[in-house]
Parts: sequence; structure tokens; C-alpha cells
Amino acid sequence: MAPSNNRRPGFSRRAQYGVFATYVFAVAGTLVGAILLALSYFDPNTFGAARTAIAEVSAPVSSVLAFVGRSVGSVPTGLSSYIAVHDQNAVLRKQIADERAITMRARAINYENRRLKGLLALRERVGVPVTTARLVSSTAASTRRFATLNAGAWQGVEHGQPVLGPEGLIGQVLESGPNTARVLLLTDPESSVPVRRTRDGLPALAQGRGDGLVDIRSVSNAAATFAPGEVFVTSGAGGIYPPNIPVARVLRHGRDIVLAETAVRPSTLDFALVQRAYLPALAPAPTPTPVPTPKAKKP
Repeated sequence: MAPSNNRRPGFSRRAQYGVFATYVFAVAGTLVGAILLALSYFDPNTFGAARTAIAEVSAPVSSVLAFVGRSVGSVPTGLSSYIAVHDQNAVLRKQIADERAITMRARAINYENRRLKGLLALRERVGVPVTTARLVSSTAASTRRFATLNAGAWQGVEHGQPVLGPEGLIGQVLESGPNTARVLLLTDPESSVPVRRTRDGLPALAQGRGDGLVDIRSVSNAAATFAPGEVFVTSGAGGIYPPNIPVARVLRHGRDIVLAETAVRPSTLDFALVQRAYLPALAPAPTPTPVPTPKAKKP
């Protein structure tokens, strides 16, 4: 039969030591209490001095215990404050994200409005266009630079017609299908546009490079110098492109031939205007000067 677990303390030396220590502390505490009680009754001055000494010794321990108590007591308050601040931060972050989305939509709408206003201003400046179409694609990595319009012959688009954007010239129609048209961009190597400098009317040609930029080539007999920021517009020479449409802006200093960027980036456009080919007005024929008839002499 297994021995019982409910053994008396007498059977364990450790339990005996524990019981003995408890008795000792109880007796010692009783004696100390009795001594202090008697001291306070028979000699109050000595009892006060002892009490002060004990207070001096126990003050640091009491301070530490009080600090620990306050710290432990502030844990629930700190946790609740952290949870409240965390929830408030989450609400504020969501509010900021919503406001950022609203701001981005407002900027997109504002940008679209400015583009449409630019198209309206361009339409008023160049006259009634053939059509307004959307640029559905454009090449950006090939040496040949084309764009596609979602309008074609059924909308009146024909080969050779200039294509304009809000900021300036895009190119000219190269091919026209029933509902689509292929546009030769200014940056294509086969594109060449007669231009003039807005500052002094210097004639030049804007020649595509196939890398997204154009070369401005002076056609003046005199040596020409170029400075960054100079703007070139269509001159209207030779027809096709109407005059005074922004074409390019010079990027660096140069002579005779200089690098420039186009005024319009087709990859950022949504809509474009297709204009009829420009025909410069013919100069009136000079009126012949009448030759006076000599009078006959009388005999």
C-alpha cells in the first residue's frame, strides 16, 4: 500500500525548520512590540527618538515602495491612454489618406480643365478644326515616332493635315483610315517643319532626331547663335502648318544647329486638334503701270 501524502511536519526536517522559524519570528515580534509599548508608556522621549531613527532608516524603502506602487497603479491608465491615442492616430491617418485622395482627384480635374481650356483657346486662335480626337497611343522608344488618333477619313481627317495640342504643334497626319489616323510626330527623323525664332524672326528648320528631341537648323545666310530658352514657332512658309504655333524650345547654347525639346509631349496628351492644311495667301499681282502715249506733233 502506497504511503499517504498527508504527512505531519514532524516527518520532514524542512517543515520542522519552517515551523520553528515561524515561532521565533512571532515571539520576537511580540517581544519587540511589548518593549516598544512599555517604552512609549514609561519613557516617551526615548520612544520618540527610536521612532525617528526607524523612520529615517525606512524612508528610502518607503519611497521605493511608493514609487513602485504609483508605477504599477499608472499601468492601467497608461494602457488606456495608449489604446485611445492609437485609435485616434488610426482615425487621423485614415482622414489624411482620404483627404490626400480628394486632393489628387482635384488636381487631376484641375489639370484636365486646364488642358481643355488650352484646346478651346487653340481652337479660337486657329479657327474651326477638322475634328477633335483622342491620342490613343504614341511611340517613345523607337527611332520612328508616330501617334495614333481615334479619328479618320469618316471624320474628315486627311493625309498632310497638321495636328495640334494645347501647348503647340504635335505633327501631321501621315495615313488616314476610316476611324483612325497615323500621325508623324515632330521628333521623327522624317519630320521637318519651317520655323522662326520669336525674338527676331530668324528662319530655321525643326528636324526630328528620333530620340524625343529636335534639331533647330538655321537657314539664314548669316551665322546664327542660339541661347537656352529661345522659343521657335511655325513660320507658315510652304503651307501645311499655320504660322505662330509653338514648336520647340532651345536647350543649350550653339551655332547654326542646336538641340531643342518640343513644346508638346504626345505621351502626356489626351486630346488633339486636326487642322486643315494651311495655305498662305497669294500676294496680289502687281498692277501694270500705264505707259503714256506720246502726243503727235502738229505739222
